[in-house]
Amino acid sequence: MTVVCLESLTFGLGHLTRAAARLGEPLRLLTRDPSYYAHELAKLPAGALDVVETDTFDTERVAELLGRTPDLRGLISSTDTWMLVGAELTARFGLPGLDPAVLRLTRDKAAVRDRLFEAGLTRSRAAEADSGDPEAAALVAKAVGLPAILKDSAGTGSQNVWLVRDERELDTALAEAAGRQLKGRLFAEPYFSGPVYSAETLTWAGRTRLLGVSSRLMSPEPHFREEITAFPVAFPEPRRAALEQWLDSVLAAIGYTGRFAHVEFALTTAGPEVVEINPRIGGALVGEGLCRALGVNVYEAMVEAALGVRPGLMDAELPGGPASAFVLGYPARPGVFTGVDGLERLPDMPGSPVWYPVKQVGDPVEHLGDSRGYAGIVYAEGETAELATHCAVAAANAVRVLTDPFPPTDTAVRRASGD
Repeated sequence: MTVVCLESLTFGLGHLTRAAARLGEPLRLLTRDPSYYAHELAKLPAGALDVVETDTFDTERVAELLGRTPDLRGLISSTDTWMLVGAELTARFGLPGLDPAVLRLTRDKAAVRDRLFEAGLTRSRAAEADSGDPEAAALVAKAVGLPAILKDSAGTGSQNVWLVRDERELDTALAEAAGRQLKGRLFAEPYFSGPVYSAETLTWAGRTRLLGVSSRLMSPEPHFREEITAFPVAFPEPRRAALEQWLDSVLAAIGYTGRFAHVEFALTTAGPEVVEINPRIGGALVGEGLCRALGVNVYEAMVEAALGVRPGLMDAELPGGPASAFVLGYPARPGVFTGVDGLERLPDMPGSPVWYPVKQVGDPVEHLGDSRGYAGIVYAEGETAELATHCAVAAANAVRVLTDPFPPTDTAVRRASGD
């Protein structure tokens, strides 16, 4: 009996391995680069996880490995990059999983917006924004109004997202988008003003359980760089119950009948508005926070869902635990990552702060405007999400992510390429 994991999020692999072992299912990881999971792999006992290095961008090679896997029972694909490949292979091998068409829909942010509009769950459709069309600015302004958001329909990590508050910013954004290589297509939607949150949900057989809500504090406008997250936000019970009902309707509208979801939403004066729907558990340390704050290994639900079994987490009484918060550690300037200063101070600070490394010394840090730029994460705990946030921010303020300037030849190449 084996469950295969087609790549993974940076963190959570340890929890997933322990969850599979508890359920009696050996876990195999297919990855093109095991060093990406160095922090997680270093903490696992030898032999706890079967790691197979292969070109995971080669779908037929992955299919060949799956075909040679003894008693293959489930496939987990929890990343945006490999989500659709995982869905295709799950269907090809007759494994439990969502309809691939549903996952294709969730990876198309413009199509999701339109589907929600048709269900009466958002105030506007998406508007296609062809950056090469001289009439694009006028069409966007007429369709969704200003301020608006321009973004990649298949983007991730807050990449290729533009806030346009007036016609000048709209023209500038369209010109910039024309020079970018998008994963999908450019479209526009209204800018929903208000605090942004992420609902961490688990759905099975069409019913959704709200596990909790994460706060999402980002950089000032006009950028949307993710910086601080805390879990669980203490919504009053009537509002929490209303959110759960709304999320159930949102996920039902796109045909999402099972598994984790990470639903970003803005809380506007007119109520919640979906920002995007991610058909997976939250990234960074969201999964870690869920495990600690709920007092259970939520990754057991991921394995159970891959096996086609109703997750026990759907009905479980949750013992609870400490609230969590984390701060993404960005350097002050682009360059070659050389290390982190101040980590020796963390043991003497409240909240039991810990540094989770993402980048390795020597890695380039080129983009500081989105989540590609953080080198690691400061994690801390507290009795409430608010107190955990204070501890995490204080700890993050004590450390510095260091970079050296790029060599002159690299700088020249980057300037020539427009980066």
